[in-house]
Amino acid sequence: MNEYLNVIRNNYANFQGRARRREFWMFTLINTVILVLLQIPVQGAVLAMAAQQDSENAGLGAMTGVTLIFGVLLLIYSLAVLVPSLAVSVRRLHDTGKSGWWYLITFVPFIGSLVLLVLMVLDSEPGSNKWGPSPKGTAQAGAVSANNW
Repeated sequence: MNEYLNVIRNNYANFQGRARRREFWMFTLINTVILVLLQIPVQGAVLAMAAQQDSENAGLGAMTGVTLIFGVLLLIYSLAVLVPSLAVSVRRLHDTGKSGWWYLITFVPFIGSLVLLVLMVLDSEPGSNKWGPSPKGTAQAGAVSANNW
């Protein structure tokens, strides 16, 4: 949870530097859980409307109000986390030694998302790179490079 809050509070639009795997994946996990929790009432109402032929049903009208509230909350939350999601993704790419422009590979259908997934799973580039020092710290980065021999 700390990684999620750190991205939202301290690195909202920070596209500079590097982000460790833990920071990226914890942000992604918590963000996904929140999105799913906001999506459940919306999907439930859509399924209920599809199952019912009578749109005059009072219960369905109440569910539509709940759907509208959760739909608006979902939209607001999605827009609010768009920039930090992009920022942490770009910083994660920086940590693997890749430019943030690699994020655009997601526009290549199917293959692009798989390539980006592989890049996000890769370990950090040891030591400093052109985007800054290793977020793991220099002592640990040195130990990693020594173990690779």
